[in-house]
Amino acid sequence: MTQQSSPDQEISRLLQSIDPEQIADKGVRQTVEVLLNLIEQLNAKIKDLVAENQKLRDENNRLLGEEGKPNIKSNKTEGFQKDHSSEKERKIPKEHKKRSKNETIKIDREEIVIYPQEQLPADAQFKGYEEVIVQNISLKTDNVLFRKQKYYSPQTGKTYLAPLPTDYDGEFGPGIKALVVSLYYGGNMTQGKLLEFLSDIGISMSAGYLSNLLIKNQEEFETEYQTVYTEGLASSPWQHFDQTGARVGGINHTTNVICNPLYTIYQTTRNKNRLSVLKVLQNTRELEFILSELTYELLDTFNLPNKWINQLKLLPQQTVFTETEFNALVDEYLIKLGSQHRTRIHEAAAIAFYHQQSNTPVIKTLLCDDAPQFKLITNDLALCWIHEGRHYKKLSPFVACHQHILDDFLEKFWIYYRRLLAYRDSPNQEKAHELRLEFWTLFTEKTGYEHLDERKRLTAAKAQQLLIVLEHPELPLHNNPAELAARTMVQRRNISYATQTPQGTKAWDIFMSLVDTTRKLGISFFEYMRDRISRIGNIPSLATIIQEKSSSNLFGGSWMPE
Repeated sequence: MTQQSSPDQEISRLLQSIDPEQIADKGVRQTVEVLLNLIEQLNAKIKDLVAENQKLRDENNRLLGEEGKPNIKSNKTEGFQKDHSSEKERKIPKEHKKRSKNETIKIDREEIVIYPQEQLPADAQFKGYEEVIVQNISLKTDNVLFRKQKYYSPQTGKTYLAPLPTDYDGEFGPGIKALVVSLYYGGNMTQGKLLEFLSDIGISMSAGYLSNLLIKNQEEFETEYQTVYTEGLASSPWQHFDQTGARVGGINHTTNVICNPLYTIYQTTRNKNRLSVLKVLQNTRELEFILSELTYELLDTFNLPNKWINQLKLLPQQTVFTETEFNALVDEYLIKLGSQHRTRIHEAAAIAFYHQQSNTPVIKTLLCDDAPQFKLITNDLALCWIHEGRHYKKLSPFVACHQHILDDFLEKFWIYYRRLLAYRDSPNQEKAHELRLEFWTLFTEKTGYEHLDERKRLTAAKAQQLLIVLEHPELPLHNNPAELAARTMVQRRNISYATQTPQGTKAWDIFMSLVDTTRKLGISFFEYMRDRISRIGNIPSLATIIQEKSSSNLFGGSWMPE
C-alpha cells in the first residue's frame, strides 16, 4: 500500500518545482516572484521564532534547575549549520608538484653503512653510495652537577664563588627552558600536560616554577616585541587588522591582531571600539588628542551639531592634549554634551593626532572587515572579499529556484574574484575600467530573490573599499592572515581557557606574536628561544630581519601569494 503524502509535503514539493522563469506571462511571473519572496520571509521568521522559543524553554528549564537542549551541531539535527568557509572557491586549482622533503632537512651527522663482506660475491665491484636520510630525535636528560669553586679572602672579608656558565640560570638549563616555552606557546600545550611530559623524560619541575617561566620572564622578549612592532608597521603602507574576544580574570576583553607577511602582533585591550584600535596602532596605553582641521572634517562626517563644533573652536587649537587634559576641557566647556557626541569628539581628535604624530609609522591603508570601529582611521580602507563572500554563503533559500539563483550568483562572484587576482598581476587602466563596469553589473542586476538582491545592494554600497585594488594592485584581496592569526589565539584560549592577570595576558601577547613572526621569517621558534635564552646571538634581531626583507622587497609587489 502506497503511503500518502501529507498536505505540508505536497505544498513543499509544489514550491520546490516552481520556476518563475518558465512562466511566459510577465504579470503572472511577477506575482509568483512576490509570493515566493513572501514565503522566504515567512520561513525566515519561523526559524527565528523557533530559535527564540527554544531559548525561552532553555532559560525556563535553567530556572527550574534543569538543563536546556544540548547544542549538537550535526547534519542530522536542527543544530546543523552549513560551512560558510570560502577556501575551496577562492583558491585557483594548481597542478600538484611533489617536492622532495629532504630539501629542508638538517643533516646532523653522516654514517657509512658497510655491506657484510662475507656475503658479497667474489667479483663484486664497489659503485659508490646510495644516500638515505633517516630522521630521528633523542630526548634524554643532561643534568649537570656543577662543583663551583669557592674562595675566602681574610683581607677583604669576602667569599668568592665561581659563577655558572652564562647560559645557565637557576635550576634549569637553556634547552629545557626553550623547549617548555616552545611547546606551550608554539605547540599549544597546557601547563598540566607540560609537567606530565617533563616528568616522563625525567625532569622534575614544580608547577609554580613552570608558571613563572612562562609568564614572568618576559622583559627581554618584550623589548624585541616592541621593535618587531615598530619595524612591522614601517615595512608596508598597508596592514591587516582583526579582533577576537578574550577573557582576563573573568572579564571580557578584546585581542587585536595586526600583521603583514613579515610579522604578527597581538595586543589585548579592554574594549573593542575605535579608540582601542587607535591605541593599538600607536602601541600606547594613553591616547593624545588635538583640535585641528582634520578634527572638524571628521566631526562633519560624524554629523556633530554645529553648536558643539563652535564650542570646540573656542578651545586651544593645534595643541596636543593628554587624555586627562582633554577630558577636563570637555567637562568644563561642553557641560551638556551627550555621551555619544562626546565619544565622537574624542575619536575625531584622537584620529587627528594619530595622523600628525611621528612616534609610530602612520598606516595608509587598513585591510579588514567592515566593522564600524575600523572606519575613518586611515586614509584608505580595503575590505576583505572573502568576508564579503561569506555573507552570501550564509543565505539559506527555502525555495528551489532561489537556491539555483544563489548558486548561479556565487559562481559569477568567484569568477569575478579570480579576475581581480589576475588584474593584480598585470594591471592597466583598460582592465580596471572593465572590472568596474562588471562589478556594477554583478551587484546591481535584479534576480527576483529579494534576500540576495538586498545583500547585493549592501555590497554595492561598499564598492570604493572593495575596488581599491584597482588603484593599488599591491593590496591583497582578503584578510585571511589576520583572521587565521585571530583563530590561533582562539585555539590558545580554548586550550588554556583564559588568562587571570594582566601580566599573563601580556605574556600571551608577546610570545604568541614572536611565534607567528619567527615562522613568517622562516625561523624555528624553538631555535630562536634557545638562542635568546642561551645568549648565543646567532639569530639577529627579528626587527633587523624584517627591515632587510622589507627593503629588498623579497616578496614582490604585494607580498601576498593567493
